[in-house]
Amino acid sequence: MGKLALQRIGSYLHQTGKFFSIAALTYFTFVPPALSQVKDKIPRTITVTGRGIEFIATTRSQVDVGVDIQEKTAENAQKRAAVLSSTVVKYLKSNNVEKLQTTGISLSPVYKYTNNIQQITGYRAVNRVSFRVPTNKMGNILDGVVKAGATRINSINFIAKDEAIANAQKKALQAATQDAQSQAQAVLTSLGLTRKDVVNITINSRNNYPVPVSNRSVAAMPTKETSTPVIGGEQQVEASVTLMISY
Repeated sequence: MGKLALQRIGSYLHQTGKFFSIAALTYFTFVPPALSQVKDKIPRTITVTGRGIEFIATTRSQVDVGVDIQEKTAENAQKRAAVLSSTVVKYLKSNNVEKLQTTGISLSPVYKYTNNIQQITGYRAVNRVSFRVPTNKMGNILDGVVKAGATRINSINFIAKDEAIANAQKKALQAATQDAQSQAQAVLTSLGLTRKDVVNITINSRNNYPVPVSNRSVAAMPTKETSTPVIGGEQQVEASVTLMISY
């Protein structure tokens, strides 16, 4: 191969080397515009939960009472419980209580153990009913159901009117929303960021009833001069609002 041919090949390789070097440099340093646009579109959000609480006076009582009887035979226990329960229900109907309904009926054997030997000594019958009545009438109603034959006052829940609960829920939600917005604004301001739009909202509300009077056996009858005092408490209505806010 002549000297001139070798010079031409060297020149070609030299030029080709430069071409690939430039191409490689361009490939590794070029950033497609699409990737930059995707990064700019990634949402920046903050999620906060606010809470609101309202207290409202209770005006009604939800009561559960029962007849609890023990007899030697199952038949006698059931019959006696049925008679007393009928008298209790008749009394409640005569006093126009609301939402009167049966909440439980049971019949079970009663055992005793002697020298690790199980023996049936009798049978227990329990009939339960629940009803709703204005709290200011509850004392007299409780005395009446005991006189009619009830042997247990199982539970009492104090509740507000439906309209009052609905209004309290709205106020609690408003307070929860304001609380959530205040939290978000405090955080963003401290970081030097600007709040934009609310992109998601989650709402949760619930009612908390006062602690009920429960599982009380009737030990003695009130005197004729007095009635059982019943004082309703306050009902607590809670709400929480979770906001996702962009910035």
